[in-house]
Amino acid sequence: MHSGLKIARRFLTEPDKRLLWKFSYNFAWHGMLAVNRFKRQVKHGQVVPAFIIISVTSRCNLDCQGCWIGGNAAAQDLSPEALDNIITDFKRRGSRFFGILGGEPLLYDKLPEIFAKHPECYFQLFTNGTLLTAEFAAGLRRLGNVTPLISVEGLREVSDERRGGSDVYERTMQALEHCRRNRLIAGVCTSVCASNIDELVTNRFLQEMARRGALYAWYYIYRPVGPNPAPELALNKEQVRRLRQFIVDARLSAPLVVVDAYWDQDGKALCPAATGISYHIGPGGAIEPCPPIQLAADNVADGCGVGDKIRHSGFLQGFRKLATGRTRGCILLEDPQALLDYAERSGALDSSGRGSVKSELAAMQKSAGHDMGDEAIPEKCILTRFAKKHWFFGFGAYG
Repeated sequence: MHSGLKIARRFLTEPDKRLLWKFSYNFAWHGMLAVNRFKRQVKHGQVVPAFIIISVTSRCNLDCQGCWIGGNAAAQDLSPEALDNIITDFKRRGSRFFGILGGEPLLYDKLPEIFAKHPECYFQLFTNGTLLTAEFAAGLRRLGNVTPLISVEGLREVSDERRGGSDVYERTMQALEHCRRNRLIAGVCTSVCASNIDELVTNRFLQEMARRGALYAWYYIYRPVGPNPAPELALNKEQVRRLRQFIVDARLSAPLVVVDAYWDQDGKALCPAATGISYHIGPGGAIEPCPPIQLAADNVADGCGVGDKIRHSGFLQGFRKLATGRTRGCILLEDPQALLDYAERSGALDSSGRGSVKSELAAMQKSAGHDMGDEAIPEKCILTRFAKKHWFFGFGAYG
């Protein structure tokens, strides 16, 4: 059976029908409207993201390599009032999709209340899964507007090494089982690095995750940042190319949706923050280009006026110009010194809470980004080409 038919059959038969309707209407339909609105605004010189990513807490129960949260920073939580204000502000602007991160967001006990307060929105919950119980999964089924995205950083041995815990793989698989039993639309994600690429960038892994109930898999590239950067885990140029080729090929055969946010329909690299379609709000209220770049000049600790602050942010405007002028890939990986220089020129503050981001950038080694230049690998899947062309292709950011 063709991959698209397998995936369609799974979406039509495995999730709860009410959850499938919420996914289709709240996320897919309103997501398309938000992107179209974003494209119109960009033509008039206004950049307010179609999607926003929010880290609700810096607390976590694991200690992962390359995590930008951690070190000696005091724990930070975004107040429930601020979180509610941010969602309300973007909802008024027509944006209904929110990525919820941490730390580990399941340590933030007000999340169910927030999800329930905004039933017309859709939330992607990034979690390590170790705290996702059967009871919590059942609560998500009742809500219907949340898709858990469970991080898998390797199989048994590598997962424990990557995450600084014990039995992490087994615990994440148990979380996925709770999602399957409650007929949730759940996915898995992985930060591909040198120690897990052989285990996770394989058809066998995707088949196993589908068998366990995952309806989508999201691959992204490891970034050696934070107080424990582990630069030896960064991918090299050939490994990045291998990942890209695998993603393109897997879309034709995998029994689940394969997601990336790095390449357009022609395989040309892009950066979501450089296009302005998505930004990140940290647990202290800082408005950052993306989660691993903990630099900011604007703050919405009270959650008020976030859309206007983004639209008028000189720091974010300068970042877009810097990033698109340097590379189509990831400036953090490819030119951390340029990013540090811009932070100094713009007066950006360290938003990590540990006060060491600039020294970390100064010590950071250049790594391979995802811009493959003339060796770009275009999409083969017709549906993926169409979706990327119309809803995630760069919006003229690169000229």
